[in-house]
Amino acid sequence: MKELLQIYLASVRVGALTFGGGYAMLPILQKEVVESKSWNTEEEILDYYALAQCLPGLIMVNTLGLVGQKRRGKAGALAAGLGAITPSLIIITLIAAVLTAFADVPAVQHAFAGIRVCVCVLIFNSILKLWKSSVIDRICLILFFVIVLGSLFFDVTPIAFVVAAAVFGVLMTAARTPKGGGAA
Repeated sequence: MKELLQIYLASVRVGALTFGGGYAMLPILQKEVVESKSWNTEEEILDYYALAQCLPGLIMVNTLGLVGQKRRGKAGALAAGLGAITPSLIIITLIAAVLTAFADVPAVQHAFAGIRVCVCVLIFNSILKLWKSSVIDRICLILFFVIVLGSLFFDVTPIAFVVAAAVFGVLMTAARTPKGGGAA
């Protein structure tokens, strides 16, 4: 029960500090579950994040659900999911109660503009961290640019890019593995 509470509270912290969507949560998630708790490795978080993008629902809830699942099974996934949505439910309820009265106030508009700038910086930091652990050789660099160009010039769902990159990774691993090099 104690670990479920820890999973819930860690997810509450990630959920409370994530502004701007899934990409903005990566540095917070990494600090919370990789650096502070040592529950996951950076590679696991990146894998969970990639998988979470392919699933229906919120990326943050899906990713944290996978973290919780690894720690404590279904109960851990539920604790993480509930923790992830708790801050949003509270914040949205409070904002909905007062925002309509203050939406046109210049200070509120400027505050949201400042938050958007901060989110851009958080996303940029996430990109740098992802880059260091993902683009590890020339093939990954080429794949990166192919996907960037594909996403810029073609209206294709991100799921297609993730699936195509996964298939490419499997094919590249198979091509690099020596034939007949299995265990005897």
